[in-house]
Amino acid sequence: MKVLRTPDARFANLPDYPFAPHYTTVRDADGTELRIHFIDEGPRDAAPILLLHGEPSWSFLYRKMISGLAAKGHRVVAPDLIGFGKSDKPTEQSDYTFERHVKWMSDWLVANKLTNITLFCQDWGGLIGLRLVAAFPDRFARVVVANTGLPVGSGMTDGFKQWLEFSQTVPELPIGEILAMGTKKGMSAEVKAAYVAPFPDETYKAGARRFPALVPVTPQHASVAENVAAWKVLSEFRKPFLTAFSDSDPVTKGGERPFKERVPGTQGQAHTIVKDAGHFLQEDAPDELVAIIHDFTKRN
Repeated sequence: MKVLRTPDARFANLPDYPFAPHYTTVRDADGTELRIHFIDEGPRDAAPILLLHGEPSWSFLYRKMISGLAAKGHRVVAPDLIGFGKSDKPTEQSDYTFERHVKWMSDWLVANKLTNITLFCQDWGGLIGLRLVAAFPDRFARVVVANTGLPVGSGMTDGFKQWLEFSQTVPELPIGEILAMGTKKGMSAEVKAAYVAPFPDETYKAGARRFPALVPVTPQHASVAENVAAWKVLSEFRKPFLTAFSDSDPVTKGGERPFKERVPGTQGQAHTIVKDAGHFLQEDAPDELVAIIHDFTKRN
């Protein structure tokens, strides 16, 4: 496996992202060592809030939530998935599979000895994060899902179909524009540039390019069986489980329903729909999400 590492200079002077970098090295089954970057802010003796990003963003997506949650006394941990942000980036699309992503992040989770976790996950952060919950249910105290799901081959929304076709055919993947189009409030040129920073050229985007094609939306996709098994664990997960989807995301609209129907921990929780927010609701409503997560931890 050939691996690229984005030069640190690409990340100089990012807006609202003053956080010290932390790194953990995991080893792939083929022997390749991969460095995973993460943010770790707030008091180390506090229970961790784990923020998992999706496609094609990175921990920069959570910059305002990291500061807001840390200010409320929480420890906040926000990694960059392999292929994104300051983490290492295998160069071939074939290097990326759903199961590899789950294994890489499982090894990272165990290496960092995280327990009593509150998970907040969105997009692919949910596909991977919910697999972590299923694999390590004792490590998680509570879960918040937003604009995500755990597909088992039963189809896709029209919004996802359009995204899939676009992502696999566009000659250059326009990372900044994708993020901006996924918000309601738009995005400054400076913020767009920060999302592009991890990707000096197209050779760094193999992971971002591959992710949409890995979502198991048909019975023929890999990882359908593994996700079905994960749902069996989630169907017995009685710890607090909250949905906080946005009102303006065509890709995941209605995606809160399966969780509310199937996960026992959703019962009696203050589920919400975040108003005037797109797919990347962390950009549109960071303060509201901080309040939702903080209140959730205090009530539960």
